[in-house]
Amino acid sequence: MKKEIIVNVGSRETRIAVLEDDRLMELHVEREERIVGSIYKARVANVLPGMDAAFVDIGLERNAFLYVGDILPESGEETPAPASMRRSALRNRNIKEILRVGQEILVQVTKGPRGTKGCRVSTRITLPGRYVVLTPEGEHLGVSRKITDPKERERLKRLGRELRPEGFGLIIRTEAEDKSEEQLLQDIEWLLEQWSKIQEAARKAKAPALIHKDYSLLYKTVRDIFSSDTTRMVIDDPEEFQKAVELAGRFAPKLKSRIELYDKDEPIFDHFRIEQEIDRLMKRQVYLKSGGYLTIDETEALTTIDVNTGKFTGSTSLADTILRTNIEAAEEVARQLRLRDLGGIIVIDFIDMSNAHDRQQVMRTLERALKRDRARTKISHISPLGLVQMTRKRTGESVVELLMEPCPYCGGRGRIIAPESVSLDIERELTRRATAEHAEAYLVIAHPKVAELIIGPEGENVDELEHTLHCAIYVRSDPERHVESYEIRPGTMADFDRSWLGFRRAQVVECLVEPSSLASNGNLKFIGWTDGFLLDLTDGAEYAGQRVKVRLLDIRRSFAFAEVIPSARPLERNEIP
Repeated sequence: MKKEIIVNVGSRETRIAVLEDDRLMELHVEREERIVGSIYKARVANVLPGMDAAFVDIGLERNAFLYVGDILPESGEETPAPASMRRSALRNRNIKEILRVGQEILVQVTKGPRGTKGCRVSTRITLPGRYVVLTPEGEHLGVSRKITDPKERERLKRLGRELRPEGFGLIIRTEAEDKSEEQLLQDIEWLLEQWSKIQEAARKAKAPALIHKDYSLLYKTVRDIFSSDTTRMVIDDPEEFQKAVELAGRFAPKLKSRIELYDKDEPIFDHFRIEQEIDRLMKRQVYLKSGGYLTIDETEALTTIDVNTGKFTGSTSLADTILRTNIEAAEEVARQLRLRDLGGIIVIDFIDMSNAHDRQQVMRTLERALKRDRARTKISHISPLGLVQMTRKRTGESVVELLMEPCPYCGGRGRIIAPESVSLDIERELTRRATAEHAEAYLVIAHPKVAELIIGPEGENVDELEHTLHCAIYVRSDPERHVESYEIRPGTMADFDRSWLGFRRAQVVECLVEPSSLASNGNLKFIGWTDGFLLDLTDGAEYAGQRVKVRLLDIRRSFAFAEVIPSARPLERNEIP
């Protein structure tokens, strides 16, 4: 099987696609730094005996949830030693005897915030390397279940017993298969050094505080996905390419030659035909080659996947048509779980099959396809109603939740593409058109939320885009447009200056003062719009929600800096500007 890792690096987003035999199987997106895996010094904010849990302040917007079963006993506590301590025993403890309000503890984020819920944390710290996972508490030793050869499992267990540091637990990862004692030892020594730094930082910090930030998406990809079965990794950014080569030199020196720099004019995701696959994964329906289709619905409680024959009518019998559709659907379900990074409880509604042998075939197909999934899954048998219940380990938002947001037009009953996703689509479309057309300038007309994101705080995003594409860009907003709708027009600077830049320095205009959706150094800023032109207000806080007169200070192609005229009477909402 040909396995390729394609890396697209932008100033605001990094996207990594995993292709197997030229099919997109996984998509990982990093816009903000993910907090799953990060270690914090937390302060206990509330202890809830009725929930056997506590809420702890780690310095984020919402307090994190800490369940009693995720709290390891401290040394000297009258409980069994961590090595022999099962979660079932930990759950039976009284949380009020373990934690008190104001207490400072070290925790690691195991699940990111989702919906209205904050993070989930644990005092079970784990430090993953390429070949092993080191746990600073306990003395357990484990070997990945994906290593199935009995002789290799026994060899790795022996090495684990010899190399495991005293007072630490050790889990040997799948990638350790056939690796030498020296390679495993180097990984362990590096993790011990990391733990020493974490302990030192924790001693100096006052809760709540970030002690250890989880590594970047590219780092984790090289560490966890880039392995001997990878044909090549292709990266479109020279700096990130160099970082990946350096990381591979530490993790997998023999694989460095498989990392390539992409330097063609065509965007990398277009070249590998990934962009169109991303568009498809944001839709509810997934069509099968036979003509059948899946319908995928995510809810807070669970994800449902419905299998339908669609246009597929078969050629022999109804039972054969149903079997072929279900088998094809089983393979596609496993792919979609990886691609969309769906987690939690998943219910698959296969088409009813009366034949027990047919049901077994479908289940074997699903189980075989799920073996390629790195996430842990548990699967049940097909029920008499044709339902399969399964779980897949969830660590945060799914890809669809990351790329989209609840629709404001229908009160959250549906979803639309998030303004940030639309703004990034516009940047990619501009990149494609600038490469092909070589126009002197482009005019972008979009929804105000999207237009502001393209411009960026104090114009830094649009300035960088102009510098990268070597053309002038004029951004204007249209509040009547749908968030997903936009227009891009090529032209000359002279024409656009004449038609769309009819402003002069010190000119007085009117606008409605509103809070910006972009924070500047953590401070709330205020903006206004006049004829679709963004005004960055230097002193708009006290006029929020009011229509006022402002003076233009510095005019750019897509926005202007302006100040409110203090003596001007705020205009009433029903006054025409």
